[in-house]
Amino acid sequence: MNNNLLELISITQSFTKDDHSTQKILDNVTLKLKPNEIVAILGKSGSGKSTLLRIIAGFVKPVKGKVILNKKPAFCDRCDISMIFQTFALFPWLTVFENVELGLKSFNISEYERRKRALEAIDMIGLDGFESAYPKELSGGMKQRVGFARALVLRPEILLMDEAFSALDVLTANTLKNDFLDLWSSGKTQMQSVVLVTHSIEEAVTMADRVLILSSNPGRIVSELAITLPRLRDVQSMEFRTMVDKIYALMVSAYEKPPLPISNKQKAIVGNIDQKIHLSVNELIGSIEALSASPYKGSANLSELSKIFHINNMGEILHIVGALQILNFANVTSESIKLNKHGKFFFTSSLEDRKKMLAQHLFDNIPLASYICEILHQRLDHKAPLSRFKTQLEDTLSSEDATITLKSIIGLGRYAEIFSYDDNKKIFSLDNPTA
Repeated sequence: MNNNLLELISITQSFTKDDHSTQKILDNVTLKLKPNEIVAILGKSGSGKSTLLRIIAGFVKPVKGKVILNKKPAFCDRCDISMIFQTFALFPWLTVFENVELGLKSFNISEYERRKRALEAIDMIGLDGFESAYPKELSGGMKQRVGFARALVLRPEILLMDEAFSALDVLTANTLKNDFLDLWSSGKTQMQSVVLVTHSIEEAVTMADRVLILSSNPGRIVSELAITLPRLRDVQSMEFRTMVDKIYALMVSAYEKPPLPISNKQKAIVGNIDQKIHLSVNELIGSIEALSASPYKGSANLSELSKIFHINNMGEILHIVGALQILNFANVTSESIKLNKHGKFFFTSSLEDRKKMLAQHLFDNIPLASYICEILHQRLDHKAPLSRFKTQLEDTLSSEDATITLKSIIGLGRYAEIFSYDDNKKIFSLDNPTA
C-alpha cells in the first residue's frame, strides 16, 4: 500500500543562462517521503539541493516531472508545507510575535486564533517572554528560533529546512538541533515529515532517518542510506563514526573524477582547460600543514578532516581534497587521504621552494594554468583579459564554476609567480615577459 506523504517523480529543472543556453540543475530526481521520518539531503554546492526544496515547497515549478502531495498533484499553493531558511529573514520593524503571526494573515483565520497560534508556537520553540522583542535585540540562535516558530505556526505536515543551522556557532546550533529533535519526538506539532538540506555529514547522521546524496552538474540522487541508530545519538560512539565514515566514502565516490594521465596533459592543454578546481592558497598550505602535524603525519581518514581542517562544510572539505589530488600533492581513496612525496616535500620546503614547486605542479596538472601562460607569452604586450578565459570556460562549465575555477587559478598562479593579475582591470600579465 502506498502511504507516501510526498512523491517527486522524475523531476528535472534547468535555467536559461545569459547567453540563452540552458543549464540543467536537476535531472530525473525521484524521491518518496513517508510519514514520521526525517530525510537529509547531502551534496556539494551546485548539486541542486536548495532548488529541490523550493520545488517541494512550490516556490519553483520544475520543467519536467510531478510533485504528488497526499496522493494528489501539488500546485504552487502548498499550505501543508513550511520552510526554514539559512538566513533568518526576519522583518526588523516587527516584533517576535508579529514576525511569527505574519504568515497566518494570508489565511482566513480570526485575529483571536492568529494570536493563540502565534503564542503557542513562540512558547513551543522556547521564546516565551520575548514576544515584544525586536530582531536587533536577539542573538543569532534566538533569531533562528523565531524562524522555526514562524514555520511551525502554520502547522505544516512537512517541514523543509535549508541549512537551517549553518549560520549559527557550533554550540548554539547543537542546542537548537537537540531542542528540535525533542520537539519532533514529543508529538506536540502536526509535523509528519522533515526534509533537511545540509553540508554537514555529522548533522545528517545526528538528525536523519534516511540520507540521500546528490551528485552535481546536474543533480541526481546517486546514493541512499538508512540511519537506524537510536536517538539521542552519541556522536562519539563507534556506530555513529562508522556511519559518518560510510557516508564520506559514498560522497567521495559520487564526486571523484580521476585526473588526466600525466602523459596526456600537455598534449591536451587547450582541450582540457575546463577542469574544475576550487582551492585558495591558504587552503592549500593550511591543509598540507594540518595533515603533516602530529598525530596524522601526512595521513588521515576523510571523516577526521572536519576536525583537522576546522571546517564543518562537507562540500568545502571535498573541494580541498579533490584539489590536493589534482595538483598531485596527495593520494585519495574512498576512506582516506595521504600526502604523497610531493606533499611531504612541500611541507618541509622554504617559501621560495614552495612557490617553485607549486608553479611546476600547476603546469603539470592544471591545463588552464599552462594555457593562460601560453596565451600571455604569445601576445606582444603579454596581457590578456579575464573575460577571454571566462567566456571559453563557459562553453562547458556553468558561470559559477567558471568564476570559482578562475579565482582559484588566479590565487594559486600569483602565489607561484607564474603570472600577475590586476583585479581592478581584470587583466592577466607576465611579471617577467622574457622568462
